[in-house]
Amino acid sequence: MILNTGGRTDTVQYYSDWLLNRFKEGFVYSRNPFYPSKVSKYELSPEKIDCVVFCSKNYEPILERLHEITDRFNTYFHYTITAYGKDVEPRVPSIEKSIETLLKLEQIVGSQRISWRYDPVLLTSKYTIDYHLKTYNNMAEQLTGHIDRCIFSFVEIYKKLKTNMPETRAVNDEEKEIIAKGLGEIAQKYNIHLQTCATNGNFQKYGIFPSGCMTLEILGKANNITFKKLKHNGMRKFCNCFESRDIGAYNTCPNGCRYCYANATPDKAIENYKQHDKNSPILLGKIKKSDIIQQANQTSFIDKTLNLGLF
Repeated sequence: MILNTGGRTDTVQYYSDWLLNRFKEGFVYSRNPFYPSKVSKYELSPEKIDCVVFCSKNYEPILERLHEITDRFNTYFHYTITAYGKDVEPRVPSIEKSIETLLKLEQIVGSQRISWRYDPVLLTSKYTIDYHLKTYNNMAEQLTGHIDRCIFSFVEIYKKLKTNMPETRAVNDEEKEIIAKGLGEIAQKYNIHLQTCATNGNFQKYGIFPSGCMTLEILGKANNITFKKLKHNGMRKFCNCFESRDIGAYNTCPNGCRYCYANATPDKAIENYKQHDKNSPILLGKIKKSDIIQQANQTSFIDKTLNLGLF
């Protein structure tokens, strides 16, 4: 099973103590976002978890104790660093601080386990195409050699985005071509493997690879293991990722990113954050008497016939 710790919230930045407690105790509960009374129990052991995947905009809070997980589990890290300022990402560290933290993370886990996420790419009167390309170039120059790959996608105009960030708009096809061409040229200049994720369109002519951001190939290569050849069904539209299980919760990330799909509103996330108990087996609140707890199916996808030395 692939365990995703950061698909619904920035667990690393705001819930690191809870996450480390869960790995120490060896299990975690995850509430079904569509059927709240249904709760899945996951065993957190190397025998049950093929790889632990992280996604965060600030790894600083967990760096000192990250070894408690990396010493035992296969891991992979998505680090989101965008061009946006506090007007769009109110509680996200600056680009300079984020790059500094990424380099610290690299010292712990190695560059082969880190993906730089430059997404979503959105346009406003401030964040223009030229702004993106100039900022991306500056960041790529500093990150080359320190990451496994870079992943980008264009913004999707969800209903909540129209409310939370009305100044943004959909990126049209012509703009996508200009942006993709520019990003592709910069990535090639700095020898960065650039790919899309959950993005409609083929930009291979610009040296951009179409792929999922969380495939068995990527995770296997990063950890020197071989997975079974299985179909990647994707997690959402145009997604080529392998299916994972998320232990976070929606509407719990206090970062306040105005484009966020996982929060209904920034205020709701901050209010929910107050319900968090780092000693609880579930991210938000506590288990209720009315909850139906079921042991999750935790099937391994590792090809053990090709990884005999690991077991």
